[in-house]
Amino acid sequence: MIDMKDNIKHFLISNSVPIIFIALSAFAIPLSGFSYGYLVQEMLTRLARNSFLVLSLLIPIMAGMGLNFGMVLGAMAGQIGLILVTDWSVVGIPGLVLAAIISMPIAAVLGYVCGNVLNRAKGREMVTSYILGFFINGIYQFVVLYLIGIKGMLRIPFTGMDIRIPVTNPQLVLSRGYGIRNAINLTGLRHALDNAFQFNVPFGSAVIDIPVSTYALIAFFCVFIVWFRRTKLGQDMRAIGQDMAVADSSGIAVERTRIIAIVISTMLAAFGQIIFLQNIGTMNTYNSHDQTGMFSIAALLIGGATVSKASIANVFVGVTLFHLMFVVSPMAGKELIGQAQLGEYFRVFVSYGIIAVALVLHAWKRYQERERSRRGLRGEA
Repeated sequence: MIDMKDNIKHFLISNSVPIIFIALSAFAIPLSGFSYGYLVQEMLTRLARNSFLVLSLLIPIMAGMGLNFGMVLGAMAGQIGLILVTDWSVVGIPGLVLAAIISMPIAAVLGYVCGNVLNRAKGREMVTSYILGFFINGIYQFVVLYLIGIKGMLRIPFTGMDIRIPVTNPQLVLSRGYGIRNAINLTGLRHALDNAFQFNVPFGSAVIDIPVSTYALIAFFCVFIVWFRRTKLGQDMRAIGQDMAVADSSGIAVERTRIIAIVISTMLAAFGQIIFLQNIGTMNTYNSHDQTGMFSIAALLIGGATVSKASIANVFVGVTLFHLMFVVSPMAGKELIGQAQLGEYFRVFVSYGIIAVALVLHAWKRYQERERSRRGLRGEA
């Protein structure tokens, strides 16, 4: 009986965050007044839009580097690729592929820089990657605000030459001749992947659109992660994640492997941002990447993941619960107190607060695990 109570307590502690959000969803859905057909369509759309970004977080967690707030570096690389592809008027799937190819080396370089910085901040990777995101964001803002356009603003000393990235489309460039406009319409790329192969399913009085091509790409990525874990490199990352000192003693190149984990994550985040923005159809040049890391990490934590352990199932459960609350909370707040603004405040609380709560719960769960192990050893003795 004691073991059963202990197992139930362990289950509740391990899954406390998803249980809380399931309870909140069960309370908020009836209040919102949305039909089930509408909610199913919204969840399918948001799963297709956000899952790739959240999946890119799994590899650094496997390598023991925690939650990669530096994934925003990859998002910036993806946006650079979309800006150039839009200027060149490459549309459809070829445009998305070309944007991915352009973003790949940029994301790889940024990931390499990030990995080297994190190797000098072992044990403080999350806060370091978060601050590094702000630093690289400053460089990104400088590039898109001053270096891209018909004429550049950075003059090489003693040469009289300007450094610029040529973009001539007047719909992209500010009237002064350099700098990218705040909002970019991705008309030629909008839903290019989603509409490549779509399936319609009747659901009551509604018809649900399923972007099969996007889900096929996500499924391929999930298979890649499962396969990658079984490779030599994946096993090395898991060994590092369990104990860095033991892995180093075993002859594993710890720092090199950690850099590879961040490079892969950053490149995948670039692809994920491209998928995200082709679904949205517009891009905010200076802000679209800001909340990428925060929302992705919050969704993963809501799915039951921790700083040291995450699975593919955590991704899909987390994205569903996180975005379900995003959809229903404004209308639920309006019905509850007469103001939809309550739901907006709740969104901010969820995205920022859940990360703090999850980190506290992670520390608490580790303490409970140690206590449980001690009790098990005493019982065997």
